[in-house]
Amino acid sequence: MKKNFFNYREMRQKVLLTNDLGRYVFLSKEEFYRFLRDQLDPQEEITQRLMDEFFLYDGSEYEFVERAGEAFRMYRRNLFQGAALHIFVLTKQCNQQCVYCQASTELERHTQMSGETAAKAVDIALQTTAQYVTFEFQGGEPLMNFDTLQFIVEYAEEQNQSCGKNLEFSVVTNLMLLDEEKLEFLIKHGVSICTSLDGDEILHNKNRPYFQQNTFEILKKKIQMIQDKGASVSAIQTTTRDSLPRYREMVDQYLAFGLNQITIRPLTQLGYAAKNWAKIGYTVDEFLNFYRKSLDYIIERNQQGTFILEGHARMFLSKIFCRDAGNYMELRSPCGGAIGQLAYYYNGKVYSCDEARMLAEMGDDSFCLGNVEQDTYESIVNNPVCKTIAKSSCLEGLADCDGCVYQPYCGTCPVISYARYQTVYPSMLQEYRCRIYKGIQDILFEKLEQQDEEVVEIFRRWCE
Repeated sequence: MKKNFFNYREMRQKVLLTNDLGRYVFLSKEEFYRFLRDQLDPQEEITQRLMDEFFLYDGSEYEFVERAGEAFRMYRRNLFQGAALHIFVLTKQCNQQCVYCQASTELERHTQMSGETAAKAVDIALQTTAQYVTFEFQGGEPLMNFDTLQFIVEYAEEQNQSCGKNLEFSVVTNLMLLDEEKLEFLIKHGVSICTSLDGDEILHNKNRPYFQQNTFEILKKKIQMIQDKGASVSAIQTTTRDSLPRYREMVDQYLAFGLNQITIRPLTQLGYAAKNWAKIGYTVDEFLNFYRKSLDYIIERNQQGTFILEGHARMFLSKIFCRDAGNYMELRSPCGGAIGQLAYYYNGKVYSCDEARMLAEMGDDSFCLGNVEQDTYESIVNNPVCKTIAKSSCLEGLADCDGCVYQPYCGTCPVISYARYQTVYPSMLQEYRCRIYKGIQDILFEKLEQQDEEVVEIFRRWCE
């Protein structure tokens, strides 16, 4: 028997092994030492498991590469799609001033995408090689430029009659400006609605003020209005220092609003979040402690019969259980910047991702790939910046990542790295988000190693 490439780390009383195909196995330390010394009995159950998961193989290398190569291509099939996510930044204006906003917004400044610019952006987006395409509307607050949102949806539907894409729409909005007329349009055209909910009333109002009004109460009424129409709404959470002691209240509030998924997100240290870090930020260990407590409470609620899942756990577990690397842009190798997503700014500039346009709002245009006025999809993705992003986010080629046991499941964001460290090749061992993602995976694999059948079954249900 011959060994395939693998990474490993000790975990509690066992050793976790992973390989490039996203497969994993736990070995006792005694089994691991025999594995290294080629002393495993071919008839042992663990030997067959290692062969099934491509850690060991018999026969020729050519036969193994053909078999493993097919499994690898299936696991990483997201890399062959093209840009599937297209973000339209309809306006820089916003009617809230959140304490962690990643980019400055001003009410008095008229910065909205015009219909002419929108049409050119749609034309480029529909040139993508991806068959399944999502148009996502962002801001600022996208409902402050609802006319352009309507135009894009209707124009894209018309143009897509000749393109034949599987086209979907989504809007990320604080819901403050949602009314019956806007909602009717969104429902009619199948536009999925995502809002922000940081926790209970105390926490949400503190993080997301709105003209000295009770933001939480307004949000509550808007969510109810959507649900009364038979439509669904999802929400995203952002963790601040004030969130840390309120994990139970946070989860319970999602359930109270009928939301069965919560993605516990760390702050991105851009814009106001970076400026306010001393007040709203936290250490990696503090966030991971909050994440662990939140996950344990979510599991507890599932054990009590109430279904709710944690989004980051679902993303990682889908890779682990379902052998699907997924298409979450920041957790792929290389990342989704430009090759998986594009962001069209209100002024027509095209960026590699949402983080890149946020960096531009801070005065740095390094990740601009072109402009809808003169560029095509082909010229945009062939921009040298696109190649730099792909190269610098390919974990298999990064010294701090290629030997990491979590490399098959993880990813990095060169834009955030550049913003924080002035290089797309930071020391990942010290990088903030790297340590958070590794910590989350530590927590998940520790639970898998404990082999609590009830917990594992809950995890599997999250991936269905």
